Amino acid sequence: MSAPSPRTDRLIALAGFGLAIVALNAGLTQFVAARLDYHPALGASLGGVYPPWAWIAWQEWYATASTTFNIVYLVLLAGLALSITAAVLWLGKRHRSATAHDTLHGSAHWADESEIRATGLLPAPGSKGEGVYVGGWTHAKTGDLHYLRHNGPEHVAALAPTRSGKGVGLVVPTCLSWPASMVLNDRKGELWNLTAGWRASPDGANNIVMKFNPSSPNYEGCVCFNPLEEIRIGDREEVGDTMNVTQIIVDPDGKGLVDHWQKTAFAFLTGALLHECYKARAEGRTASLYDVLMAITDPRRDVIEYYEEMVKNQHDTANLYANGGQHPAVAAEGRTMLNKPEDERGSVLSTAVSYLSLYRDPIVRHHTSRSDFRIMDLMNAERPVSLYLVSRDEDKDRMKPLLRLILNQIVRVLLRPEIEFKDGRQLPPHKHRLLLMLDEFPSFGKLEIVQEALAFIAGYGIKAYLIMQDIAQLWAAYGRDETITSNCNVRVAYAPNKIETAEWLSKISGTKTELKWQITESGKRFGAIADSFSRSAQETSRPLITPDETMRLRAPVKSPKGDITEPGDMLVFVAGHAPIMGTQSLFFRDPTFLSRSKLTPPATSEAPRRVEPSANDAERLTDAERAALWGAV
Repeated sequence: MSAPSPRTDRLIALAGFGLAIVALNAGLTQFVAARLDYHPALGASLGGVYPPWAWIAWQEWYATASTTFNIVYLVLLAGLALSITAAVLWLGKRHRSATAHDTLHGSAHWADESEIRATGLLPAPGSKGEGVYVGGWTHAKTGDLHYLRHNGPEHVAALAPTRSGKGVGLVVPTCLSWPASMVLNDRKGELWNLTAGWRASPDGANNIVMKFNPSSPNYEGCVCFNPLEEIRIGDREEVGDTMNVTQIIVDPDGKGLVDHWQKTAFAFLTGALLHECYKARAEGRTASLYDVLMAITDPRRDVIEYYEEMVKNQHDTANLYANGGQHPAVAAEGRTMLNKPEDERGSVLSTAVSYLSLYRDPIVRHHTSRSDFRIMDLMNAERPVSLYLVSRDEDKDRMKPLLRLILNQIVRVLLRPEIEFKDGRQLPPHKHRLLLMLDEFPSFGKLEIVQEALAFIAGYGIKAYLIMQDIAQLWAAYGRDETITSNCNVRVAYAPNKIETAEWLSKISGTKTELKWQITESGKRFGAIADSFSRSAQETSRPLITPDETMRLRAPVKSPKGDITEPGDMLVFVAGHAPIMGTQSLFFRDPTFLSRSKLTPPATSEAPRRVEPSANDAERLTDAERAALWGAV
């Protein structure tokens, strides 16, 4: 309750006084009429009821009914006095009463329907929502579940423990509705089985769908990808491209190059990768990471010969570096290795070999021997592309360095085009939008390029949907000063299991003000009237939702087999808006999603045909087409 407004109180008092006067005159009129036996001379009435002010006109008969009118005058004066006294006393009490400020300590509250619509997650009545699914909201009066969807360029972060329903509520519905390109982290291949059929269907998303499973012996059903094909050999960017690849190879956990051996192995592998790429180019092929591994561990010759070969290289046939045909980066690393003491040289080599040991696996070797697609295809092929990055549970740790490398390259390569503007508007640098749907995102380790790029990849048509078990998992990979969550405009949370996450959610929910009224009376114990009376309000602060309340959000109902049968509660936060107390959505309870999930996935992956974007193509897009492809620009 807010402090009373003096002007409002005066208006209320005046209105009350006016009503009292009307009622008083109406009563006096009826009194006079009754005393005069409702004589016809009094005029017309409605069932014996006369207008409130009629008695004033009847005073012409004062001489014949003086006693009656004298009573009326006395009652009128008494009534006026009482009405005025009551109004004055009420105003005085009103402004002597305690006032309360219901936003003194905070104004946090749960968003109502109009506020949810203002976030853009809930479309106007009769309209169809678009974009990724971030949850649901149950109408309090009707009990109907409404989907919450986000189609803007901003990113989404979701915190949901294992087996809490994030897959059936967030990931699968999005995969069964997003029309543009996608890159999915598909643990165990479940998303491929449930969503690839609809995404590939001409009546569905009509995407080119590809499965990259580097540990699968099913070669026919998967695409191959060679990270070294993304190095622009023969271009001035080749050294930088190679360093970006090598950086991820020697930093498999994202902790940085922390010791001497990592740093020297990084330098050596940069030169070795360039050397092998140039050698393969001269033979009309593309080198692979297996080729690099075999070159530096070739049992048929002494490794010293390899270092000398690097020094004597003549790769720069285009005289790009004006160094007499010698590639300086390759030669320098060969000379550096030759100059090292034998023990140190051996340690550097063994460190480098350890980072490439994954590619000794013949299955991994096959899946990285060539590229059936290029990263630019993801956003520039003739049709949108869906790439499923699959890793079996038993191989996930072993495949982590390779998947980290691919994600790193996806972000870096797609950021290569220059952003152009025309008439003050940004031209899309790519043909299609791309959604990075990364479940168990922190399990990749720290991907610095992703953390940094979140601030600007939206301008390239890339939208990130990052899912993690809890905030502690994210902090373990990126530290407490991470910028992942701050760059996600929409944040979704299921009931957490860890107190750190519960406390974080409680803080970002905000603080509200609670009012506690205290009434004090004094006087004799059995007295009819109290000697004094006081009323005071105490404002106290309280979290909108406490950590323990967060951990006790209604959980989904599960069957004896552990399958979710009924949705639970969830929290949805949109920057600049009140938090939403939402409801989990379950795709299998929606007939449309259920039918889409039953479509059979393709037996083989389709190779894309790339269409290079041009400024003219982008300029021909209408505002409506640009909005459909890119969301708000």
